[in-house]
Amino acid sequence: MAEEPDVTAAPALPASGARPTIADVARRAGVSKGLVSFALNDRPGVKAETRERILGVADELGFTPSVRARALSVDRSFALGLVIARDPSIVAADPFFPTFISGVESELSEVGQALVLASTTSQRQEAETYRQLAGDKRVDGVFLTDLRANDERIGLLQKLGLRAVTLGRPDVSSPFPAVSSDDGAGIRAVVDHLVLLGHTRIAHVAGPADLLHAAHRRTAFEGAMTDAGLDATRVVETDFSAREGAEATRRLLAVRSSHRPTAIVYSNDPMAIAGIAIARRAGLDVPRDLSVAGFDNTDLAEHVYPSLTSVATDVALWGATAARVLLAAVAGDAIDGRTPLPTRLVIRESTAAAPTTT
Repeated sequence: MAEEPDVTAAPALPASGARPTIADVARRAGVSKGLVSFALNDRPGVKAETRERILGVADELGFTPSVRARALSVDRSFALGLVIARDPSIVAADPFFPTFISGVESELSEVGQALVLASTTSQRQEAETYRQLAGDKRVDGVFLTDLRANDERIGLLQKLGLRAVTLGRPDVSSPFPAVSSDDGAGIRAVVDHLVLLGHTRIAHVAGPADLLHAAHRRTAFEGAMTDAGLDATRVVETDFSAREGAEATRRLLAVRSSHRPTAIVYSNDPMAIAGIAIARRAGLDVPRDLSVAGFDNTDLAEHVYPSLTSVATDVALWGATAARVLLAAVAGDAIDGRTPLPTRLVIRESTAAAPTTT
C-alpha cells in the first residue's frame, strides 16, 4: 500500500466516556482508516513521519485495537491452544498442568495473547478438537503435551497446518521445536541417593508405558538400578493417579518382609503422597521402615508429614519457555529449545538409611 495523502477532517475527539476507535485516530491524524491500520500493524507503505504521527495520536487518545480487529487485519487469532487428553479427575488432582499453564500465561499476558484450553477423554476426541481449532482458525499454534510412542498427532498437526511446540522429544520425525526436562537425570539422582543410604530393594511406581516421559523415567530407573548391580524388576505401571499409586503401593508391600522393598521411587508426587498413607496404614514407619521419593516437587511435598523427598522441575519455567518458543515459531522465527531444563533432587524427611533388619 502506497503512502496516502492526508485527508481533510475535523480533529474531533471521541464523545466523553466513549472508547476511541480507529476512525477517531484517522480523523485526528488526518489520514484514512486504512493507513492507520497499516501503521498500527507495522506494515510497509507508510512513511516514518506519518507512522510516528499516527502512533502518537493513538497513544494520546488511549486507542488500543481490539484483538478481533488485529486478528482480521493480519489473519491471526492471537491465541495458542492446549489440549489435555487425560481423565479430568487425574488432571484435577495433579498440580503439573495448573503450574505449567501459569508459566504459559505469564508470557502470553505480556504480549496480549490468549490461551485456549480444551480437555478430552479419548484420542479420537482429541484429534477432532485439533481439527476444529485449525478449521475455525481459533489458535495460531498448540502445545503438544504427553507425547506418546509413535505419536500420530505430529503428522496430524502437520496436515492441519498448525504450528506446535512439543513438551519433550518425540520418538518420530518432527518439524516442531521441543522443550524438555531432564527427567532421566532426576530419577538417577533419586536412585543414587537411596543406594548411598544402603537400600538394595528399591521399587518404582511408574506412569503409563505409552507416555514417553513416563517411559523415560522408568528406563532411567532401570538403568540406574542395573548400574548399581541391583534388581530393577520391581516396577508397577499406573495411570499417574493417586488412586493407582496407592494400589501399586499395596501390591509392593503385600509380600513377606524379606522381599518387601525398603524404598519406592514414584513417578509423581501425588502417587508418592498416597503411598506414604498406605505404608502408614500398613503399620510401617516412613522413613524408618520404608523410604519414599516423588517427582515434580509440588508445593504439597514440603508440607506433608513426613515431608517428601522429590525431584524438582521448574514447571512454570517450562511453561514460560514453551510459550516463548511457540510464539517465535508463529512469528516465523526459530528459538533453540533443545537444551533440557535441569532437574535437582530435594532431600527431605521421607528418605533415610535402609532398615538394618527386614
